[in-house]
Amino acid sequence: MSRIAPLEPPYAPDVQAQFDIIMRGAPPLMLFRVMAGHARAWEKLRAGSLLDGGPLSLREREIVIDRTCALNGCEYEWGVHVAIFAGPARLSEAQVRATVLGPANAPCWSPAEQALVAAVDSLHQRASLGDAEFAALSAHYDDDKILEIIMLCGAYRTVSCLANGLKLPLEQNAARFPT
Repeated sequence: MSRIAPLEPPYAPDVQAQFDIIMRGAPPLMLFRVMAGHARAWEKLRAGSLLDGGPLSLREREIVIDRTCALNGCEYEWGVHVAIFAGPARLSEAQVRATVLGPANAPCWSPAEQALVAAVDSLHQRASLGDAEFAALSAHYDDDKILEIIMLCGAYRTVSCLANGLKLPLEQNAARFPT
């Protein structure tokens, strides 16, 4: 069970409407149910979580999110994203596995994706990008995409801290880390 109790249905109409938008009709995730019980935290999460599509492709976005969550040991959020988005993002089993266990230069990634994964690794380890990492990213991504990559890393580090710090139980249909 979560360290902070989640909301239970029925939800207030405004919260239900927000869940409907975010979850597209599916039941709300435990993370959302916990956060929505605390108005300020819920508003800040929704405002800063980059839930819209943004300038990255779904595939690029999911590589960033999955790798960030994996590096933070956040099986909860990694598993939700893999279960929902790995198929639509066309991530192979080897690529999903590599988000957790593979090096940035794993052969399953294209050169652009290797630069992306290396950037996520750098942002996780040092909260920065070296000149070579930035140059590698810039060879494949424009400024809008680079900013989105950096912001996604920060946002999903926060989500990882929330899920791990609250000891959220894994969602029933979510993927599990490979061993």
